[in-house]
Amino acid sequence: MNNRENANPIGRFNKCSIIVGEKGVLKIGNNLGMSSTAIFCSNVITIGNNVRIGGNVVIYDTDFHSLNHDNRNNSKLYKSNTKTAPVLLEDNCFIGAHSTILKGVIIGENSIIGACSVVTKSIPKNEIWAGNPAKFIKHNNDYQ
Repeated sequence: MNNRENANPIGRFNKCSIIVGEKGVLKIGNNLGMSSTAIFCSNVITIGNNVRIGGNVVIYDTDFHSLNHDNRNNSKLYKSNTKTAPVLLEDNCFIGAHSTILKGVIIGENSIIGACSVVTKSIPKNEIWAGNPAKFIKHNNDYQ
């Protein structure tokens, strides 16, 4: 983890925040690089080998609260029916700074997510995606 000015000059030097819930499972492979990252795992988050996660990326496998407005307005029901789904970052993928990875997403091996992207659906291997929501940009020709 690189959370210092001399380690990552991205301009944000927050500590990484990793929260694994009571039933959550976080699996991290070898040679992970990340800085100022927030991971919230209530289900399953798996990060493969040689993954790079840019500064201020957030990875969530949950909605955190009910999507039903009546439930959200009731403190006893606020978290009822909260949806979760596993997240998988496969080997050698790169997640650009300030991106958000949401529940149920698989980022394929060797794929790249452009900075400031919001990833709401799975990305095949060897592709480059970016935007909000993230959309296909091109094939990662380094692996074609």
